[in-house]
Amino acid sequence: MTQALSLDPKTTALVLIDLQHGIVGRELAPYPGSQVVENSVRLAEATRAAGGTVVFVRVLLTELLQRLTDAAPQAPNTPPPPAIASELVPEAGVQPGDLVVTKRQWGAFYGTDLELHLRRRGIRTVVMAGIATNFGVESTARAAFDQGYDLVFIEDAMSSMSAEAHKSSTEGVFRVMGRVRSTAGYVEALGQAS
Repeated sequence: MTQALSLDPKTTALVLIDLQHGIVGRELAPYPGSQVVENSVRLAEATRAAGGTVVFVRVLLTELLQRLTDAAPQAPNTPPPPAIASELVPEAGVQPGDLVVTKRQWGAFYGTDLELHLRRRGIRTVVMAGIATNFGVESTARAAFDQGYDLVFIEDAMSSMSAEAHKSSTEGVFRVMGRVRSTAGYVEALGQAS
């Protein structure tokens, strides 16, 4: 049986990964990008209403760290993405008071000011959602775990390039690193905390 989710909104930050033009429109599974954005908006509204912190993370796709790999992320000679590909989609609903963090690799901690923002606000719990489950979300979560944050993963507010990859993270590593819940379960827990 899943343990009830108990949160202190004042020490909770919702971290939304890569809800941007160049990523949301990709073919994703098990949830389409539009559903991930819709659920992320619900999470953000509930977090703000309860007094928590909302963080949007975006990746500069034209500056994304590239390494020699066996499986290239894109075909050789692919033209660079347009600048708008790195911009958050308007449907994500960034509000004044939300934090926006820009990264140049999968994870949102290295080379950014994310940790500084979280520590200054006394954040102890990081709630993760976004795209892609097993890349940006998992990379950020691993760094957060290593730094001692409690983690909550919102399974239906993240997606990946395949349902299998998503499931491997949400049913495997995320359950060992923290608590995996639904959008509705998180919103309900925040409502009880208020």
